[in-house]
Formats: sequence, C-alpha cells, structure tokens
Amino acid sequence: MSYPATPWTLCGKAIASVHLVNINQVRSLIPSEFQIFSVWPGKTLAAVYLSEYCQGSVLEYSELIVIPAVVSYQNKIGAWVSHIYVDNADSVAGGREIWGLPKELAHFTWENDKRVTVRQGDRNLCTLNYKPQNLAWRQSLTGHSFSVRGAELIRFSAQCEAAFGLISSSLEIPAESPFSGFNLGQPFLTVRAEQMKLQVAHPEVVGQKAGELIYR
Repeated sequence: MSYPATPWTLCGKAIASVHLVNINQVRSLIPSEFQIFSVWPGKTLAAVYLSEYCQGSVLEYSELIVIPAVVSYQNKIGAWVSHIYVDNADSVAGGREIWGLPKELAHFTWENDKRVTVRQGDRNLCTLNYKPQNLAWRQSLTGHSFSVRGAELIRFSAQCEAAFGLISSSLEIPAESPFSGFNLGQPFLTVRAEQMKLQVAHPEVVGQKAGELIYR
C-alpha cells in the first residue's frame, strides 16, 4: 500500500454539522489522558464532517469524520475523532500509519448537491440532507486534532482555505450505525466549504499513554 508523504493537500468541498452532546454519553470514547472540554454544563461540541476531495488533491476520495467531543491535553485544545471512513485504500493506510486515525473503507453517494449517504457493506452509517450554499465568504481557518498512535499521544493541525457559508441540514443516523449511541440529534449549525484547499500537517508527539512512559 502506498500513500503520499505529509503534508497532505486536499482540494474539493466539505460540509460540517455541529451538535451539542452530553459528556457522559461520549466519555467512554475518549482516552483517559484527555479531558473533555465543556462548552455548557455537562455538554461538549460534536461534529460530523463530510467531504469530497477532487482534482488537485494528493489523493482523490470522499471522507466521513465523526467527532464526539472537543478535548484538551497540556492546555491545548483539539478535536477527538472516534470514527472516520473513506473510499480510498491508500487514504486508509496513510491515516492509520501517519496520524493514528481509525480509518475504514465505506461507500459514498452524493446526490444532486442535496444529499450524501455513507454505507459500509449493507449497513447505512448516515445520511445528510442539505440545502445549496447561497452567501459565502472566503477565509482561512486552522484547527487541531488529537489521536493515539501506538503508545504515543499525537496532535496535528489542518489549515483550510475555502468559501464558507451557513446552510440548513438534517442528519439521519440509523440505529445500525456504530455512532448512533451518541444521540447527536439535529445540528444547531451547519457550515459548507466550497473551492476548498485543505492542508493536513505531519503530527507531533505530545505525550505517551498512561503506564507506558512519562508524559513529555
């Protein structure tokens, strides 16, 4: 299996739905080394990110990322990814080996710029229905994520430049989906990114899992 060296540059479009979830419903998904960042008593932010990376990308593929919580470690804040699916085997290998992300293969169906469905075998993972983007503003944003690679706690950044716009959406997660238990509900905010250029940086090791070595 081959995959590009870091950083990965990915071009295309994306939609992210943002949700409020109960911390006690997602606590078991987060390694004990991380604290869950509370944005409201007993609540944290969650997100579902769907993207399609096309011409100009180091790899062309679609992606579903499920973020059940925002976490902190050593006074740094980032997203925690519990589930991530793509339709490119090289992306699976690179995601697992470089960033420690639990990537799996799935099938994506994008329908007439209004709906995207993700399936794994005969199991429906989720469907996002959304409206077209009207008004948009172009800007650059940078986010950070944490993950675990072997015994290492790692952190990496993703810098995104795109035309961002707020849209309406509805998210369907059937009971058969592995992340149905999060009780994400409907998003309170959905952001669409068009003409997107995303650069995912090489990760840095920020610590070690408990019981392995002393944290840095």
